[in-house]
Amino acid sequence: MPILATDVVEAVHVDVASMFFELGVVIIIMALLARLAVKTGISPIPFYLLLGLILGQGGLLPLQNITGFVETGAEIGVILLLFMLGLEYTGDELGHGLRAGLPSGVMDFVMNFPPGFILGLLLGWDPLTAVLLGGVTYQTSSGIISKLLNDLEWLGNRETPSVLSILVFQDLAMAVFLPVISVLLIGGALLTGIISLVAAIGAVTAVLIIAIRYGEQLSRYINSNSDEVVLLTVLGLILIVAGVAQGLQVSAAVGAFLVGIGLSGQVADRTRTLLSPLRDLFAATFFLFFSLQINPADIPPVLLLAIALGIVSALTKIYTGWWAAGRIGVSTRGRFRAGALLTSRGEFSIVIANIGAMAGVNPQLLTLTATYVLLMAVAGPLLARVIDPLVAGIMRRRSKTRPSKSSAD
Repeated sequence: MPILATDVVEAVHVDVASMFFELGVVIIIMALLARLAVKTGISPIPFYLLLGLILGQGGLLPLQNITGFVETGAEIGVILLLFMLGLEYTGDELGHGLRAGLPSGVMDFVMNFPPGFILGLLLGWDPLTAVLLGGVTYQTSSGIISKLLNDLEWLGNRETPSVLSILVFQDLAMAVFLPVISVLLIGGALLTGIISLVAAIGAVTAVLIIAIRYGEQLSRYINSNSDEVVLLTVLGLILIVAGVAQGLQVSAAVGAFLVGIGLSGQVADRTRTLLSPLRDLFAATFFLFFSLQINPADIPPVLLLAIALGIVSALTKIYTGWWAAGRIGVSTRGRFRAGALLTSRGEFSIVIANIGAMAGVNPQLLTLTATYVLLMAVAGPLLARVIDPLVAGIMRRRSKTRPSKSSAD
């Protein structure tokens, strides 16, 4: 029996209707979870990850019609997250921060890459997969830290520049790490890897030069009395640079980060206001998509490993923040605040694991990373909120119990 054109049109209509309905329900649920996160003071990331576990394959209510949209939205989410972070820096600030924070960035890598890498080797994984897990534990969540700094009103604290310099170093380290590891994972030759690395460094250097030397001119050209013009121009520029970066085997997110650095002045402030809602929507989509790929039944076997890795890597990050803040003369409380901020893991850890998943490495990497990020995305913000009053209380008790000079005499 022949299929009539009206039947095809009706089927498409039904699919679109189902997609809209399903998408609307998911967004409403995410809105409720975001409301819960605000009330509890926890980052919404773990809530989105849990929702993805429920809605993914093997979950209670697997999605049927919107996985394609969610996947595309997830890619845009990473790009916007890093672009908005780049807006917090000017080219000069970035250069100064890198020079001043280079020792802290190196210390961060030395302390926080080994826990994941060593665990991967102990699990019997091949060295490349172990390197991916090392990258997972090395990377701090820029998105979570940005939100915490704003929520806790710590942006003006003395320790904050030391934290931000570490984040910048991490983001630029990914500009080298991601293209090289991608080539090696797909079995590329050494020469191909070297070419990819040179292209990555060249692309990043070129965009940095443009951002530092011509950022103000670019911002003046983009600026307009119309919010619509500014929004469309900036969004188009972000996607173009991200696409070119991805084509050169540089992370699209790193390309977007560098675009953010290039914008300054009034246009940066307006862009921050205009794009913040889009960032929040697509960033939530990114975390949802990541956990959609994970079967909840795979989590219990790796839960104890994730907890152990979380404890070790939290301690190494706390020490990193303590050391970095101490270099610039920050007091004890500020040094602990810096360390607590750095414990959160999130978007880049998930990006690294996702690269491994697409390359077909050990599937346990994806599940272990999701469980680990879920734990650290909850523990990090909680630790940041309690560490300052906890340390302050301990210091007060010590000062009261410490004998005075007269009593000692």
